[in-house]
Amino acid sequence: MDDLQVTIRPKIAMDRLLFLMGYAAKPSFWRDHTVLLDAESDLPEALAHAFTRLASKATEQGLLQGYQTVDEALPVLRGRIRVRDQIARRYGIGLPLEVTYDDFTVDIAENQILLAAANRLLRMPALTTRTRQSLLRLRLQLSSVTELRRGEKMPTWIPSRLNARYQAPLNLAELILDGDSFEQREGDLHVSGFVFDMWRIYEDFVCVALREAMASYGSSSLQHRMFLDEASHVVMRPDFLWAGLDGRRVVVDAKYKAEKPAGFPQADLYQLLAYCTVLGLSQGHLVYAEGNEHAVAHAIVGADVVIHCHTLDLSQPPDLLLRQVANLAHQLAA
Repeated sequence: MDDLQVTIRPKIAMDRLLFLMGYAAKPSFWRDHTVLLDAESDLPEALAHAFTRLASKATEQGLLQGYQTVDEALPVLRGRIRVRDQIARRYGIGLPLEVTYDDFTVDIAENQILLAAANRLLRMPALTTRTRQSLLRLRLQLSSVTELRRGEKMPTWIPSRLNARYQAPLNLAELILDGDSFEQREGDLHVSGFVFDMWRIYEDFVCVALREAMASYGSSSLQHRMFLDEASHVVMRPDFLWAGLDGRRVVVDAKYKAEKPAGFPQADLYQLLAYCTVLGLSQGHLVYAEGNEHAVAHAIVGADVVIHCHTLDLSQPPDLLLRQVANLAHQLAA
């Protein structure tokens, strides 16, 4: 507005944000591969940099091809004739022929999704020249692919060994295309951006990372459905419920939220106490994104329940962050 620009940034660096987003979707990929980003870059720039790097690596062997069923009117016979359409549309005229055939082409769902993500990123403001040129090169490489029209349903793709090299950029492309857009129209200003629910990204990361770390100790359930009342009217869904091989159980809730000026939010303690009561557990665990508070345990008056509040330092590099989760998993299993 005039000379004033307001920039809202997450509490964590952009490369950490992308790591959290991607790990929950595909842990093995984001553990073994890293994307080098400027920690001070804006979110669209960071997303575009990561996407172009992954997409370029996936397409360096050439574009993925596949069979597409095509309905078309042709002057020659190709495939099979659609008799009903031929009679309804041509009224006995011999040519052209209404035919259906399978075409081996690059115009498939995987390439259409990559092109849609590239176009979406190119509409972002303030991209560096280098990143914009990389996106334009990718779009030129996909010039034979059909562009999706505004409002058109996104095509679906199924992971397989044939599109294995595409799966990493496709996962990131879906995150880009799923982001909520906003538009501000005042004068000639047009801005489009992304909105991410940080609490959901953090919750997904903690649950998936704990499941990976505790797999050798027992089985895990995410968003386990249970009821607070005997009539089964009040539904409860703890983020993470683990069952050990010896029958022990652990309940965990992940919380990414603003803290009170002093101490953790009390409502979270009430929520976890309800989980422990229903499950008959003497201990429950809350896992917060580290802020000004340190780990603490609350012994509940009148109940044989202790609620432990743990913290994860999201500013740490991915390997150290996963080590924190591994240490937490060892504590929970013990």
